[in-house]
Parts: sequence; C-alpha cells; structure tokens
Amino acid sequence: MINKYETIFIASPELSEEDTKSLVEKIKTTIESSAQLENIDEWGKRKLAYRIGFHSEGYYVLANFSADSSFPQELERIYKITDGIIKYIIIKKDN
Repeated sequence: MINKYETIFIASPELSEEDTKSLVEKIKTTIESSAQLENIDEWGKRKLAYRIGFHSEGYYVLANFSADSSFPQELERIYKITDGIIKYIIIKKDN
C-alpha cells in the first residue's frame, strides 16, 4: 500500500558545504530509488531548539514522498548509519 510521508533530517554544521550537498544528494537518491519523491526543501543552517551533542546549529532538509509502508524503516536504517546526520524524523501523513 502506498502512503504519503514527510521526513526532516538535520546534518551536522561541521560538514563542509560540499559534504552537505553530497549528503543531501545521497538521501535524495535513496528516496528516489524506492519511493516517489514529491519535493525536497533545503532550509539551510539554523539554530537548534536544544543542543544535540556538542551542536547548537544544524543544516535542515525537508522531503515529502510517497512509498510502500516498508520503506520508512529502510530510510531510518540509512539515517542511523550515515555519518553527518545528527537528528531525523519520518512522519506518515494522513491521506
């Protein structure tokens, strides 16, 4: 069954601009390989609401996509093993 999802991930502010673009492209390619990417919106570097580790800032990226119900679990696994991602969330949207 195809569902609509929204994900936000925060990249480490310590990454260079080139590494950040590479990380965003990696996640975009991962989503496109198994899901229908609707849009991706880079919010840029912003102050965090609370410190995460030693970070008080992060590079925010929002993506909306449609996928099979098993894909978010795979995306979460990829977030966990990817260096440079300090926080993420995947939300199922109401149809």
